[in-house]
Amino acid sequence: MHIAKRANQLEPSATLAASAKANALKAQGVDVLSLTVGEPDFITPENIQKAAIQAIQDGRASFYKPTAGIPELIEAIISRTQQDYGLTYQKDQVIVADGAKFILFNLFQAILNEGDEVIIPTPYWVSYGEQVKLAMGTPIFVEGKQTESFKVTVAQLEAARTPKTQAMILNSPSNPTGNIYSKEELTQIGNWAVAHNILIIADDIYGKLVYNDNVFTPIATISEAIRKQTIVVNGVSKSYSMTGWRIGYALGDETIIRAMVKIASQSISNATAVSQYAAVEALAGAQTKVEEMRQAFENRLNEIYPKIALLPGFTLEKPQGAFYFFPNVSAAMTMCGYSDVNDFVADLLTEAHVAVVTGIGFGAPEHIRLSYATDLATFEKALGRIETFIRSKKQTN
Repeated sequence: MHIAKRANQLEPSATLAASAKANALKAQGVDVLSLTVGEPDFITPENIQKAAIQAIQDGRASFYKPTAGIPELIEAIISRTQQDYGLTYQKDQVIVADGAKFILFNLFQAILNEGDEVIIPTPYWVSYGEQVKLAMGTPIFVEGKQTESFKVTVAQLEAARTPKTQAMILNSPSNPTGNIYSKEELTQIGNWAVAHNILIIADDIYGKLVYNDNVFTPIATISEAIRKQTIVVNGVSKSYSMTGWRIGYALGDETIIRAMVKIASQSISNATAVSQYAAVEALAGAQTKVEEMRQAFENRLNEIYPKIALLPGFTLEKPQGAFYFFPNVSAAMTMCGYSDVNDFVADLLTEAHVAVVTGIGFGAPEHIRLSYATDLATFEKALGRIETFIRSKKQTN
């Protein structure tokens, strides 16, 4: 059978691959503790569930919907963005799709020609580079060093810029590091992008998950010029515990949004109807559950962080947002006799029965990612297994 080059050259999602391996062992009866997927462990709030059920019962969820999204959801997105960001968008500046992941895929298809470049700061979410390549573009990775809180500077961005640079990705709070760019840092980056006509792709999916008095500043709010240069990507998966509902959205330049709508019309037709009605309630309804879940993540972060910091050979900064730890484990690997983080992660799964994600998929081969979007007891039990694993390996090497 003939397989396209784009498929053969594509790397599978590191997070989903790690989760699949963990689930395969679980299916064999192994007691695996998984810290892999960035998925809140809370059930979708009841008011959102009821809105979906009502849409099914009254028939609204039964039929095709406008490709850009149902009017009620577009209005809810505009209203929520105005409340959260203080920015007003028009209806033709919004598109809804099956998850923020597809929004990003669609966006790259809409803006990139063969050989066009997208600057991606590292560490990065695992799908950015692969989606750029699927659109025949070229990802240009710029290293955000741990000593600089994994952030990149305008000087680094300028060194990476070429005549082929079309866009840059900004993910703050970050997956996988949890770090947040300051308003001053964002202002410098935004002004640089405006000066060179480089599109800012602002992945704000973790914007509501910020902890310990840290502040998330959406880059689109800094100035009107920067707002016009920015496509905001967001969704309901993380903040509203709706990962399975698959609703993401983008706001920005109407010409780009129009192109994305055309691509969606020939690919997904429209986002799932029942999920759209649920998302209306998520964005327009009571927001109390959002804060309750945020507080729970903050409590986990504060409880678990000092314990991870004490693990032999682990070094990390305390995350400011999202729900991941991203420790450097190079010292732990050395003391245990490993030179490859993939081998370290594989043995941690098969021997200690703890599933984590290798940092290679995030562009950081000395790191691993652990998600605290799981209950505290499970995470603490997993930490105990990791420590036992490291100490036993240390004795034998």
